[in-house]
Amino acid sequence: MADILGEIKKNLIAGRVDREDEGFDEDMVGQPGVTELVRQALEENIPPADILNEALTPGMEEVGVLFEEGEYMVPDMLASAECIAEATKILEPYFSGQEIQSRGKFVIATVEGDLHDVGKNIVSTILQASGFEVQDLGTCVKADDIVSIVKETKAGFLGLSALLTSTMTHMKETIDKLKEEGLRDQVVVCIGGAPVSEEFAQKIGADLYGEDAFDAINKLDKINAPGN
Repeated sequence: MADILGEIKKNLIAGRVDREDEGFDEDMVGQPGVTELVRQALEENIPPADILNEALTPGMEEVGVLFEEGEYMVPDMLASAECIAEATKILEPYFSGQEIQSRGKFVIATVEGDLHDVGKNIVSTILQASGFEVQDLGTCVKADDIVSIVKETKAGFLGLSALLTSTMTHMKETIDKLKEEGLRDQVVVCIGGAPVSEEFAQKIGADLYGEDAFDAINKLDKINAPGN
């Protein structure tokens, strides 16, 4: 079992979704990639939780370290994130029941006026790989609509993304509307994006600022949703 989990992790780090991908070594073409290996592991009756916790999650954590150290660039991280996304689709039918414990409901959106979604999509993917139930509302989402979904789903976490300084104000607008609806104390608000900072997060009353997807996950590991 350890061998195939190690192969899944190795191929995830190399950004190989399937056997058609080269990875970082050209001679890897034709060898099973993450999707083939995950299916093989399931056929061998390896628990989905083990695939997630012993291969996918630690693999993505290693990618995070490589990214933070400057050895990986954004395209490298995106390739590994795609591996996680495809593996999650395969494992999704097995996620029900007690085998995999949900870490909570997480609503995520790019705020009104902003159409950028690459960073949000990476965070969304890694959140799912880390055990959160993610509802991605997409881009250019109005504060009223975000708050409505948070209320409807009773989500314990909310992620807001912006890449433009002109749209950052909608983050504060969303937090203010959470307060108006009496929901602010019931949800952990996380913000991120190129122009966003720790200082801005504190200024608008957000709970945490994520410099990148891995920074956000590390900080979330230290936070429990209200009521949990």
